[in-house]
Amino acid sequence: MGDLVDWLTSLPALVLVAGWLLLALLVAAVARVGVRALVPATEQDRVPQIAMPLMPTLGAAFAIFAALSLASEAGYLRAAEGLVSDEAAAASRLAWAATSPRIQPEPIHTALRDYLQTTRAKEWSGAAAASGDDPSTARAVAQLERSVRTEAARPELGSPASTELLVSLDGVTTSRRARIAAASRDVPSLYVVTLVVSGLALIVNAGALTFRSSLRTSLLITGIGSVVGLSLALLFALSAPWNGPFIVSGHPLDAVVQDLKSGFFHSGPS
Repeated sequence: MGDLVDWLTSLPALVLVAGWLLLALLVAAVARVGVRALVPATEQDRVPQIAMPLMPTLGAAFAIFAALSLASEAGYLRAAEGLVSDEAAAASRLAWAATSPRIQPEPIHTALRDYLQTTRAKEWSGAAAASGDDPSTARAVAQLERSVRTEAARPELGSPASTELLVSLDGVTTSRRARIAAASRDVPSLYVVTLVVSGLALIVNAGALTFRSSLRTSLLITGIGSVVGLSLALLFALSAPWNGPFIVSGHPLDAVVQDLKSGFFHSGPS
């Protein structure tokens, strides 16, 4: 089940919207035809009497599940963006720390720029984002560690400057680990199943109410089907910020890279 959820969250937004809308409308059509075919003619009059009282309950249940789910996933997306901002802030602090007196900034700035570029290219989406085991990124991290620790160990460097370098480096690596941990998070399967089942049950019940109506009148249930389908598509689109249609923006890290290239960190803070 987990593999199916991971596959769904990795689909493009257009495919998710089209697929869930098609499924919802198909379920509505099958429900309308199925009730007519499966319920004996002598009991068909009872179908609306049973289905009508269930509509408010099913509608409320789906609305609650959808609201909680979407709010949770939207909050997770915002938290992911916050992690990226924290990582960019940590990289900026390290870049400034490398400009302290008696520190040679070029090796650290070069290693930091290479690390950020490699992370954006190799570790920002897909399986590598969640595993953190991309060889290129591992080499870039190791080079950054060596560059910073080599400068921090120089005898002529005072203790405050050395400590600032090491603390700033720790901030970069800690932020990266927090991002990897967040990217490895999976949507609970039962969480998804509950929402999907409640939505499909609502559509089936609506289809049962219109099984005797004309085709034109039955088209009214397409509204319910569309709401359910779009809600499910949005849930899966939001659930994977590093592996889905809404990849979390790496602009904060790109801005630090641009500042490193332009020499901004050599000019002193404004």
